[in-house]
Amino acid sequence: MHSSTEPTRVSILGNEDIVVDYDLWGPYIVNDLLTNVPSSSYVLITDTNLHDTYVPSFESAFFAITTERKVQSRLLKYQVPPGETSKSRATKTDIEDWLLSEKRDPPCDTKSVIIALGGGVIGDMIGFVAATFKRGIRFVQVPTSLLAMVDSSIGGKTAIDTPAGKNLIGAFWQPAKIYIDLNFLNTLPKREFINGMAEVIKTAAIWNEEEFEYLEETASRVMTAIRNAPDSTGRRLSDVRSVIKQLVLGSVRVKAHVVSADEREGGLRNLLNFGHSIGHAFEGILTPQILHGECVSIGMVLEAALARHLGFLDGGAVARLAKCLSSYSLPISAKDPTVRRRSANRKCTVDQLLSIMAVDKKNDGKKKRIVLLSRIGKTQEKKASVVADRDIRVVLSSGIRVNPLASSPLEVSCTPPGSKSISNRALVLAALGEGECRIKNLLHSDDTEVMLNALVRLNGASFAWEEGGKVLIVKGNGGRLEAHGEELYLGNAGTASRFLTTVVTLAASKTKNFSILTGNERMKKRPIGPLVEALQENGAAAEYLESKGSLPLKVKAGQGMKGGDINLAATISSQYVSSLLMCAPYANKDVTLRLVGGKPISQLYIDMTTAMMASFGIHVRKSSTEEHTYHIPRGRYKNPPEYVIESDASSATYPLAIAAITGTTCAVPNIGSSSLQGDARFAIEVLRPMGCTVEQNERSTTVTGPSKGTLKAINEVDMEPMTDAFLTASVLAAVAQGSGDGKATATTRIVGIANQRVKECNRIKAMKDELAKFGVTCRELPDGIEIDGRPYADLSKPIDGVHCYDDHRVAMSFSVLGTIAPEGTLIQERECVGKTWPGWWDTLRQPFGAQLDGVDLEANKVSPGFQQRSDKSIIIIGMRGAGKTTTGRFAASVLGWQFLDLDEHLEETAGRTIPDIIKDSGWDGFRDQELALLKKTLHERPTGYIFACGGGVVELQEARQLLVGYHQAKGLVILVERDIEDVIAFLQIDKTRPAYVDDLREVWVRRKPWYLECSNHQFYSSKAASTTTITSLKGLDRFLKTIIGHDNPLETLKAKEHSYFVSLTVADVAAAASILEEVAVGSDAIELRVDLLEDLQGKGKSPSIDFVVQQVSRLRAATSLPIIFTVRTQSQGGKMPDDAIQDIQDLLQLALRMGIEFLDLEISLTEPILQTISQCKGNTKIVASHHDPKGTLSWSSGSWVSYYNKALLYGDIIKLVGVANNQADNLSLTQFRDWVTNAHPSIPIIAINMGIEGQLSRIQNPFLTPVSHPSLPFKAAPGQLSATEIRTALSLHGVLKPKSFYLFGKPIAQSRSPAMHNHLFRATGLPHAYHLHETDDASTLEPLIRSSGFGGASVTIPLKIPITRLLDEIDPAAKAIGAVNTIVVDHVRSSHTHTGKPRLVGHNTDWTGMRLVLSNAGATASASTDHSSALVIGAGGTARAALYTLHQMGFSPVLLLGRNREKLQTVKDSFPAGYNISIVTTAADADAAAATPPPAVAIGTIPADTPIDETMSALLEVVLGNSEAGGVLLEMAYKPAVTPLMQLARRNGWKTVQGLEVLAGQGVGQFELWTGIRPLLRDARKVVFGD
Repeated sequence: MHSSTEPTRVSILGNEDIVVDYDLWGPYIVNDLLTNVPSSSYVLITDTNLHDTYVPSFESAFFAITTERKVQSRLLKYQVPPGETSKSRATKTDIEDWLLSEKRDPPCDTKSVIIALGGGVIGDMIGFVAATFKRGIRFVQVPTSLLAMVDSSIGGKTAIDTPAGKNLIGAFWQPAKIYIDLNFLNTLPKREFINGMAEVIKTAAIWNEEEFEYLEETASRVMTAIRNAPDSTGRRLSDVRSVIKQLVLGSVRVKAHVVSADEREGGLRNLLNFGHSIGHAFEGILTPQILHGECVSIGMVLEAALARHLGFLDGGAVARLAKCLSSYSLPISAKDPTVRRRSANRKCTVDQLLSIMAVDKKNDGKKKRIVLLSRIGKTQEKKASVVADRDIRVVLSSGIRVNPLASSPLEVSCTPPGSKSISNRALVLAALGEGECRIKNLLHSDDTEVMLNALVRLNGASFAWEEGGKVLIVKGNGGRLEAHGEELYLGNAGTASRFLTTVVTLAASKTKNFSILTGNERMKKRPIGPLVEALQENGAAAEYLESKGSLPLKVKAGQGMKGGDINLAATISSQYVSSLLMCAPYANKDVTLRLVGGKPISQLYIDMTTAMMASFGIHVRKSSTEEHTYHIPRGRYKNPPEYVIESDASSATYPLAIAAITGTTCAVPNIGSSSLQGDARFAIEVLRPMGCTVEQNERSTTVTGPSKGTLKAINEVDMEPMTDAFLTASVLAAVAQGSGDGKATATTRIVGIANQRVKECNRIKAMKDELAKFGVTCRELPDGIEIDGRPYADLSKPIDGVHCYDDHRVAMSFSVLGTIAPEGTLIQERECVGKTWPGWWDTLRQPFGAQLDGVDLEANKVSPGFQQRSDKSIIIIGMRGAGKTTTGRFAASVLGWQFLDLDEHLEETAGRTIPDIIKDSGWDGFRDQELALLKKTLHERPTGYIFACGGGVVELQEARQLLVGYHQAKGLVILVERDIEDVIAFLQIDKTRPAYVDDLREVWVRRKPWYLECSNHQFYSSKAASTTTITSLKGLDRFLKTIIGHDNPLETLKAKEHSYFVSLTVADVAAAASILEEVAVGSDAIELRVDLLEDLQGKGKSPSIDFVVQQVSRLRAATSLPIIFTVRTQSQGGKMPDDAIQDIQDLLQLALRMGIEFLDLEISLTEPILQTISQCKGNTKIVASHHDPKGTLSWSSGSWVSYYNKALLYGDIIKLVGVANNQADNLSLTQFRDWVTNAHPSIPIIAINMGIEGQLSRIQNPFLTPVSHPSLPFKAAPGQLSATEIRTALSLHGVLKPKSFYLFGKPIAQSRSPAMHNHLFRATGLPHAYHLHETDDASTLEPLIRSSGFGGASVTIPLKIPITRLLDEIDPAAKAIGAVNTIVVDHVRSSHTHTGKPRLVGHNTDWTGMRLVLSNAGATASASTDHSSALVIGAGGTARAALYTLHQMGFSPVLLLGRNREKLQTVKDSFPAGYNISIVTTAADADAAAATPPPAVAIGTIPADTPIDETMSALLEVVLGNSEAGGVLLEMAYKPAVTPLMQLARRNGWKTVQGLEVLAGQGVGQFELWTGIRPLLRDARKVVFGD
């Protein structure tokens, strides 16, 4: 259907070439083209998304009209893939070749006209095609997105993207026509519409305030319309057709005017880049998850804040701009929760942003140019202005450093923003009132923004701005509010939360029957209970949704207030009183409000409220007979024509305090003695006693401080009338001095401020803690604080700056101290001042002349002051006999923490055994004592401990709540479990605890859901507790380090040039145990394909949770590689049914509970699953995957882009798997991978093709390529190769360069090392070679080890010590042992050096070989006792390696036995005391050793070619003979095969191991250091032993 009137035409460059209206697409455009842009060939180019919807109808119209008009014109059509990837050289070439092809018959020529139908990508690219084809042909723009309509289609900018950046190759080429059909907006997705609104708001902000006002007025109507589902009928925008047209036309006219005046962007056209300088920088990091308009919105707010910072723009204009953007659901901060969610919390460091801004085309060389506003609708200059990096950094940074003020005399006049207290009250009163009220000097801040938004959503009032945002027009609805239903999020706005709690009780039930108030985490802890209780007693139906006494709060609509007598406890907050007072006139009858419980806090604020109510027509009468009682009549507020907000007196204390502390003068012209605010007394009652000169009249206050450093301490000051100002007084007191006569101390005592403990934070504690960082001593009082002043020159510098607790008053107070602190002060949370004075930092810079520096806290790793999860004590729960104590002891040893068995601790503290406690107190009494001890222990030992609880701790509901709360607060509660049959077997022999009353299996069934509820992680061990050793706990260390965050295997993998994971295709890990070690060789991770497991006991379609728990445990015990946990669905090429949604989610959540290193998350799963897993992942890394086994997607068409973009939202790693039909598909994949790697270099991608044709893609994929192994039952995917096959291919292609490895030493001719290492190189597909290089002179090796072909070396005698002089670094183990036997080329750090030399690191693998061989022989320190002893025989270099080995394995004490006590003492003294070494050289020493636990392991390091000395032999007989069970002796001598020492050990019942085993073991260690591949020990042994 076509418009009956002519469309609107807009002139550009002298011609009316822009046409705007509805229903243009089709006949209108065809006729206009044939008339005004005639051609024999029209080429319609669009993308595949738009083609089927819009091209057929246009084609029909074209054919009908050309036939009717008898015009000989043809219409050609071409489709390109959608998305930014199409905006490339390749696509442009394809289009040009198509246009030139003879198949066009005839090919297109210079008279052809191209029609570009689409968004910005189509318009930019097709415009560039037109600009260059045949040296330029005509084209027309038909934009289909709002962004393209108002921005990219107008002005003639055309371009394509390159790997170096966006829009870097292009031309100015004006379209012959621009047809803006607003009907396309009916089908535009909501987010894309909002994206375009950023550009509409931008043009109004820089050019036309009237258009901006129209945007403000119509926001609600427009947003209501676009929230309707997109449709092609036109109904979606039917109610706002004229509004949309006016908005688009307003923006189009501005851009057309600017382009006409400055076509080639010489200056004026720069104005159209408002918000783009900073916005493009964010876009460069956050694209594609955050759209262009969303980034520009963020940029506009920051560039407006920059203009305010530089003194060009009023703070009200910044707030007004932000509110307008927010009203269209555009983000105004990179910290916006939606931005963070969509971008997966991607960091945008200030250095990154400035680096991107440095290449902005508007820049003047290195000088950055930014468009600065002077007011809404006008810019500071008619071009972009030069701005210093220092100022930009301040606006972008999360932290700010305030440097000391210059010492020159200073006289400043400073007008603080409107009072927060008065502003919030005025908004409530005006909204509840009838009529219109012009509010002047309203505070523009986060708090008032929260209040405004809430009142709008409650239909309490309508708001409009005048005079550039300086006047707010409020049209009150007379108290006729409507419940909203959805959450009203109040952030940390305490005033708004308390006032609105009563306001929402007045809301009627129209479409919703309840209102919900909520806030941030701090708000959810701030008290509101007394107010809610008073309202409930007066008939309000309010319920707490989380913690009692705090938000969130749900209030039923339509209840109102009954009125009559209301009693309220007002000793915590006067805001409770004000809230009830303001709403009381709307009760069903007159209200008598009695304040009970003692003297109300902050009486002056109550008086402020009643005075303001009188200004709005309601007069409160204070009782003359009853103390603290008020009578409020029924009625409605009558809004005064105008209400002026006086400046905030609390905020005024900061500029006045700067004058006081620096010895300068400051005048506040609109706060005086007649103020309604108690804080107006601050100058008289605090600053004057501290030695300042104060002049105050009714309307103004002027303060002149004493000379710097001479402020006087105040003995005591009661600040109850001005509690918020105590923080300002505290920083002044920190540098206040005594009188100097010896009679007065430098201590200031502030009282009457108890309510400050429940503000934005516990302010009293906050001031005490933060002042301590300056070396200032404070003491908390019941209702105040004492502060010992010190000379300002002696103030310490806080290392990490001041943590502000998200509290504006903390930040501003310490900025005052920063003006005098010798080294300035870093304020960590710069933006929190937005609560009351968003322009505070600008005020410091402008009138006060402070030097400010932005500090990027994330980039500088400044701690935000919160305790890290990794330090928090860990709780272990589980059945008795599951191994909690064993696990806990081992975990404590791994982490270096303390272990505490709470059952044992209870017995110690009670002085009785648990059976006795139960006998005397019963089970209930025992459980109560158990719970009390748990609470006490957690309070006293919050960090660095591991607690093992009793098995029945979950029996009490209160204990369960405690445990749940602990893990919800980011603590770790680990469930340790074993097979219940193993547990039962153990408990039958354990008599240390009372027998279970119930059947054990029944107990387990009852407790299991509780255990799961109370824990957030679980660890499974397959052994019964009676036989547990460290061996059975293999994998526990990796589990712990993963869940705590001590290990980051992803970073290790990213550092490798090539990495692989092997895909297990086994039905049962236990059944495949014999091949697991073999199949893992050459891989960097191992994938557990959960969907391929076969649970023979399971009853469902998928393996049971218990079965998978055991599988993970067995896999962890079998390999040290990180695990990738994968549940592959059938549609993605796996076996898990796609409809088994709950099973899939349960299995994925199990992986997180078990601390899996990597979790494969299919992005085709439902959004709730994706959100749940990504939000709860902890330290597990997500592999966001999508597989296309049917080959429906193409790497070249851009069809993979949307999947990649979605994967970016969830993945730490992205995995995309397609199908190759030919080798060209592999080339396309490579180009795609290069593109995404360039766009997001920090996010690794696995991109491969399946099938035989796709094998090349597997060879070329550098990161975590999935591989198979010949020993596996089958390949996980078609075309999968082994890691060895891929390395062989890379070697043949020259990608893996051959390196030479050596053995250095003399004599070495008989060494088995060359045979061993060359065998291992061949077995793993590496092209390297190992050679002998015999020498005893280390100095001759320098050229060789620094050569480009050097890969690494083994070192033997006599070079183990001399070689260290040639190396860049010595590994800590080699340092401790005192010798190097391995040289490693550190390729990662070598690539980061500027010398060009390889970085050589010396290691010692003798000890790792010893450890490996001993562990395989069963020699381990006991996990169930504190100590296991060991023995080292000899005092040579090998003895040092032996001592280091045994210490690392946990053995203590270690006996050092030999003949020469002096030599032994020298060895002992070279190790720390913690090694617990005891020397044995005499019979007495041997007898003393016999008193300790006998050694479980011994290492012999003495020569074996002669008999053992008789004295040593006798000592050995004693020491070895003490062990009835024997032990393991490792004989380090290679020959003879059975040495005298081995014979002696065997006679005493010891197991012996040959030294050649260590040669193989240390060779395995060397090979892994050189290549990153851990080979099989058995393969190395075969070569070493000549098998």
